[in-house]
Amino acid sequence: MRVHIYDNRIEAYLGSTHVVSHSRERGHGKGPRIHVINYHHVIHALKRKPQALANSIYRDSIFPRTEYSLAWTLFQKKLSRRDACRQMVGILFLAHEEACEAEVAHLISREINAGRLPCAKKLKLNITKKNTDLPPDIPVVQPSLSVFDTLLEDRA
Repeated sequence: MRVHIYDNRIEAYLGSTHVVSHSRERGHGKGPRIHVINYHHVIHALKRKPQALANSIYRDSIFPRTEYSLAWTLFQKKLSRRDACRQMVGILFLAHEEACEAEVAHLISREINAGRLPCAKKLKLNITKKNTDLPPDIPVVQPSLSVFDTLLEDRA
């Protein structure tokens, strides 16, 4: 694997095939580099050890939208540290697994505006179900082998 590091991005190649590209960010102006963390890359580790979220130096960079940060702030104020971590990781895991980050953010906002703490289990009930049904089978008619003989005779 080859990794090319540019000022604004990092690109990885496997042989000559481009595999992935990630952005690199700076603070205000030409300030120091800031952490760009994609929660999709760490969510399974956090699911196994949700308490790691509380002391993570990357915690604020993990949240994909401001609604998630707001939920974390409320969890810290109203819940024990253990429950706050579990709830937040549950919500992040829900957004990851259902591929509905924006919809979960909207539901978080709705819950907070109603004066309730968001809960991953309740949010899951309100997510729009995605159509995961397979398309219907398409019948394929197999030609008889004599058709191929006819094709070969016409070529000769």
